[in-house]
Amino acid sequence: MLAKDITIPLTEIEIQAVRSQGSGGQNVNKVSTAIHLRFDIKASSLPEQYKERLLSLKDRRISSDGIVIIKAQRFRSQVKNKADALERLQTLINSVIAEVKPRKSTQPTLASKTKRLEEKILHGRKKSLRGKITGE
Repeated sequence: MLAKDITIPLTEIEIQAVRSQGSGGQNVNKVSTAIHLRFDIKASSLPEQYKERLLSLKDRRISSDGIVIIKAQRFRSQVKNKADALERLQTLINSVIAEVKPRKSTQPTLASKTKRLEEKILHGRKKSLRGKITGE
């Protein structure tokens, strides 16, 4: 489930089980536990603005053709790796759905300006007392 009630049908996501790298004991050469998830951004049912934001991301998981490729092999279970891959795709899409509020520039108040200047004067006086004492 994505933010703002946007859902992606599983028919748009291609999931393929492949052999995993790394640890796995005797099963490493027999069982395909890793998951390759492929999601075509351009052919998806996402709204156009989200497609554009996804395509403009500088993410190594997004190919130049606009296909998101996620390889999940963190777990020894195919079911857990599938859930992990889908969660990572959801996180990627949610990152572009979130609206970033533009910053409103503000001016410091008169009270904060005077307070800052008074503190500077006090700090300067304190430092001037640290000077060399001349014995006359």
